[in-house]
Amino acid sequence: MGAADAVPGVSGGTIALITGIYERLIGAVTAITPGRIKRVLGVVVPGRRADAVAAMREIDIGFLLALGAGIATAIVTVMRVLHIALTEAPVPTYGFFFGLIAASAVVLYAQVSLDGPRQIAAAVAGFGLAFVASGGSGGAFGHSPPAIAVAGGIAVSAMILPGVSGSLLLLILGQYEYMNAALNAFIDSLLDVAGGAPPSVVVESGTVVVTFMVGAVVGLFTIAHVVRWALEHYRRATLAFLVSLIVGALRAPVVESTAALVESGRSWTTELYGAFVVAAVVGAAVVLLVDRYTGVIES
Repeated sequence: MGAADAVPGVSGGTIALITGIYERLIGAVTAITPGRIKRVLGVVVPGRRADAVAAMREIDIGFLLALGAGIATAIVTVMRVLHIALTEAPVPTYGFFFGLIAASAVVLYAQVSLDGPRQIAAAVAGFGLAFVASGGSGGAFGHSPPAIAVAGGIAVSAMILPGVSGSLLLLILGQYEYMNAALNAFIDSLLDVAGGAPPSVVVESGTVVVTFMVGAVVGLFTIAHVVRWALEHYRRATLAFLVSLIVGALRAPVVESTAALVESGRSWTTELYGAFVVAAVVGAAVVLLVDRYTGVIES
């Protein structure tokens, strides 16, 4: 799930479906309530330890810790690789993202019905929002602590939805490369501290990462519940909005590729167009392969 959510266009929720843990994940996340958290914290009180252990079992704490550790490890590993790829070969990398996003949209639109005004309005709104934000206005979101926290909340809420990628939403919001660089800088600074550097080197990047994580935790227990409520009460309109959001986001990899070329003093050439297309085909093949295995397991 962590590897999938680190890449725009592939959903960690889809991987959860493939591996058969999706329902358990949703059950565990929604079981976390303020009351149960209070009971868990009572583990430090001798007379309340039995109740704390019971509360931990109710929220499936072992499962969440194991899953969280795996997700975090994969995200850190994949993000480092992608950081190098975005720096050294931005056009093929964004082309790969384009293919992932395009194939995801094609696969998911088979599940969407646009047979009513509410669904059509939701689809238009989703497409328009993503298309406008992907054109560069997402960068206007800024990188202030509140903006980073909100981005974390939005991204993590998508993590538990099959088909919707948290990294894709970060790309739309103009936060993907920034958070990628911040995470890698944070890991590097931790390694420097382990090697004898002063702890102060961690502060700048660490503040960004911690702010994002705080927003992610809050989003997991707020935005994620709102999305679940919308799916339960307005499922068709919500799905139309989410899938159209993905379609509108197809603009983002193209815009980001162009920006990277301009920044390096280059422009589009026949070879770069070809590299973008080839990478897009590879990305689309990955999603179609994942979708195929999803269908096999669900059947």
